Amino acid sequence: MKKTLPTTTRSLPIALIRARESIMPPIRAMLANSNLTEQQWRVLRVLSENGTQDATEVSERACLLMPSLTRILRTLVEKKLITRSQDATDRRRQMLEITNLGEKIISANNQEAADIVTNLQSRFGSENYEQLLDLLATLSQSTTESSDADKVA
Repeated sequence: MKKTLPTTTRSLPIALIRARESIMPPIRAMLANSNLTEQQWRVLRVLSENGTQDATEVSERACLLMPSLTRILRTLVEKKLITRSQDATDRRRQMLEITNLGEKIISANNQEAADIVTNLQSRFGSENYEQLLDLLATLSQSTTESSDADKVA
C-alpha cells in the first residue's frame, strides 16, 4: 500500500520554516543595525549564556554545522567579538570565549531582543508560546534519541 504525503499545509518541515520566517523580520532588522548575521548572533548568545566552550558544543547549541561554524568563527575573531584558544589538556580542542566587545553587543541589543520576544508572546499568547517551546524541545529530544538509537542498531 502506497503512503501519501501530507499536503504542504500540514507538512511539519514546511510549517516550521513558515513559522521561523514569520518571526524573523524584526530580529533581522535588529541584527542589521549591529552588522551581525543570524548565525553570528546565535554564536555570541551561546557563548554569553554558557561561558567558554569548545567548538563542538557551540556548534550543537547554536544549531550550526561545523564547516559553517568555522567560517563564522573566523569572522567573529576578526571583529574581535570572540577569542579562540587551544584547550590546555587536549590540543585538538578549540576553546571559544566571547570578548568584552562581544558582550557589549549582546547588552546593546538586550532590550530590543526582549521587546521582540514580549511582542511575540503577546501576539501568540504567553501560554501558547511556552507550550510551543516545550513541544519543540520534546520533538528535538525525541528525534535525537531516535537518531542515536539508529546509530547503535
